[in-house]
Amino acid sequence: MPAGQDIPTIIDISTVERTSLAPALELLEDSDHRLTFEQIQTPVLQARFQTIGGISPNFGFTSSAWWVRFSLSNSSSQPRQVFIRQDYPLIDHLDFWAQNDGGEWQHIATGDMEPFHQRPVDHRLFVFPVDVPANSELTYYLRFQTQGALNIGLFSHSPLNLTNMISKEYLALGIYYGGFIVLLFYNLFMFLTVRERTFAYYLIYLASYGLYMSLHNGLSFQILVPDYPLLANKALLVLLSISLYGGTLFTRTILNSKAIAPVADRIAYAMQLASLAAMVIAPFVSYHTMIVPLAILTVFLCMHLVLLGLLALSRGTGTARYYMIAFSALLLGVFVYMAKTFGFLPHNAFTQNAFQIGSLLEMVLLSLAVASRLNELKHESSTDALTQLYNRRFFNDQIQIEFNRAQQQGQPLSLVVLDIDHFKRFNDRYGHSKGDSALKAVAGILKAAVRKPYTVCRYGGEEFVLILPSASVSDVAILAERVRRKVEKDTAGVFDLTVSIGFASLDADNFSSPEELFIAADYALYTAKEAGRNCAMDYSACQVRRKEDLGRAEPEAAIDGA
Repeated sequence: MPAGQDIPTIIDISTVERTSLAPALELLEDSDHRLTFEQIQTPVLQARFQTIGGISPNFGFTSSAWWVRFSLSNSSSQPRQVFIRQDYPLIDHLDFWAQNDGGEWQHIATGDMEPFHQRPVDHRLFVFPVDVPANSELTYYLRFQTQGALNIGLFSHSPLNLTNMISKEYLALGIYYGGFIVLLFYNLFMFLTVRERTFAYYLIYLASYGLYMSLHNGLSFQILVPDYPLLANKALLVLLSISLYGGTLFTRTILNSKAIAPVADRIAYAMQLASLAAMVIAPFVSYHTMIVPLAILTVFLCMHLVLLGLLALSRGTGTARYYMIAFSALLLGVFVYMAKTFGFLPHNAFTQNAFQIGSLLEMVLLSLAVASRLNELKHESSTDALTQLYNRRFFNDQIQIEFNRAQQQGQPLSLVVLDIDHFKRFNDRYGHSKGDSALKAVAGILKAAVRKPYTVCRYGGEEFVLILPSASVSDVAILAERVRRKVEKDTAGVFDLTVSIGFASLDADNFSSPEELFIAADYALYTAKEAGRNCAMDYSACQVRRKEDLGRAEPEAAIDGA
């Protein structure tokens, strides 16, 4: 051991169930990949091993191979079996050497570029069983070589401790991916129901990201493609590219960034195209060639998505606050993991799983953004773009609901139909732009005059309808007259508008359907127009007046007949 070099700790496994091997690790760099195990055993190279100060080594992206040496002791009088676990699964080639009872070195060659069945333990991580005889001390060697980030996290477990850990681990993974599957089917159902492209983009992002994470933590390699390591290796790059593409596309759509921040949107679009290009190129180049640019693109893209979210938030976009809450959790996890990947943070359980922790929180919280988007879509589909009142579609649905409720509860229901007088003449004289302003002015007067639980809708053109649940005939007559006067007064000198109003009330099942109720109110409206406009008419009064007119007409008809 060179002078001044710390003596490594020898881990005594006779009294511990689980322990980190970091204090016992010694490392040797093989920058040319030329050293063999036999050469490593020579005194010259043995002396070159260096301690690492008790931390789990994290080299970021390194082209070197690294040899690791550590020793275990068993001070008990009974032999002990332990399992050596490497907790980072994305190691291309991982070789392990241990001595058998006869002192001969046994070699295990594994890694994520080797078929899964070569692993001594069927697990998504690398687990090596070793037997440590009673009152003995043994040394073990590993060789790490990979094109991606190199993280060394070695632990020793007793058989019972490993079994318990694996049980909890797969329960957590089941919850994690179960959540992904629920979200996947939920958003697929929503897409098939509402046909909104936001859900399609979210599906692309969700599916690719979930599959990427399952490969990233070694689960898909174990279960789906154990005999195709190269496929799993390439799929990591492709799925990461697709998730970046889908995430950017989803963000640009849900935040409407093209409208609120055109320049930032164009930058996001360029990164989106870069992700698409990476997806196409990834299968044809080496992992190391692609993973570094993709990691850099991931960092910058995440920073830019935060910027888009902040811009949308500053402009009052409804979904932006939910988006920022959701993606802040993911982005924090991404930054922590990338800092670990590039060697700025140590490799530990938190930095290794920060990506997954952040993504799980993000997927749960992002449901708020999707729900907000649904509300926006519902609002857009039921709102008139010009007046911001409810539109005819909403009216058709709402009048049916209120009519059924009124019949079931035996409550009155009134309907008011209102029409701007001579509006076509107004449009022809002043133009459609001023006509639109006049419509908005009337809509504003109606919104100010009518409160919940009453509902104001634009039926079409210059015609508006008011749904008035539980309103008596006298209440409706007062409201109708107040609206008529307010329109005349508030538009005087600006638009000089008047309105004609007709209304009808459901009472004692005098109407059998919402359509009949509307026809009655519409009939009262046209009666008001025939009476000279700028007035309000009740359908019941119109019926009485009609009977009186018919009564007067019958004697006249009799005289004419005589």
